[in-house]
Amino acid sequence: MITVYGYPNTRTNRVTWLLEELSLDYKFQLVDLMKGEGHSAEFRAINPSGKVPALSDEALVLTESAAIMSYLGDKYGEASLVPSPGTAKRGLYDQWACFAIAELEQPLWTIGKHKFALPKERRVPEVFETAAWEFQQALALLSTGLGDKNYILGDDFSAADIILGHTLFWAISFKQPIDQQNIKDYIDRLKVRPGLLTAKKKEG
Repeated sequence: MITVYGYPNTRTNRVTWLLEELSLDYKFQLVDLMKGEGHSAEFRAINPSGKVPALSDEALVLTESAAIMSYLGDKYGEASLVPSPGTAKRGLYDQWACFAIAELEQPLWTIGKHKFALPKERRVPEVFETAAWEFQQALALLSTGLGDKNYILGDDFSAADIILGHTLFWAISFKQPIDQQNIKDYIDRLKVRPGLLTAKKKEG
């Protein structure tokens, strides 16, 4: 049985969304971060960082949302969701998944860390303006890469769209402007996918 350890409205949603798209059975195990359960000895035995998500599949335990998604797609999925290794499409998939983590998400997480995640004495509000500027640069690159395609790899939805979409939803919640019409349309396509809606319900 696959178990996802997570908390609602976090990177956990990337994993549960993909599991729904793959139509896989899984157990969602709430790690209540607001109650400090991420720092419990029980959870740190699963993920020493105390962060979510984590996934267990038989004897394997994985952390890091993008790595979990590649594993699930390779083991259980169809090539349309996580393309087969060694193909040109997989190269593009990896490119955009890495872009989402390293470029699009990074400035948002900088904002998040300095708003609420870091200890108060470690927060530097002066970084907000630069982080917002960085996000806009990444957003412009995404808009160019997306072009007039329905999804980042073309006509077919993939797990790269899950990582990108989740990050864009995060940007909206952080009130970051998104002015590019193709990205607005992309967000509208992603936010109504049944897999996302079902995953959110299961997470509570």
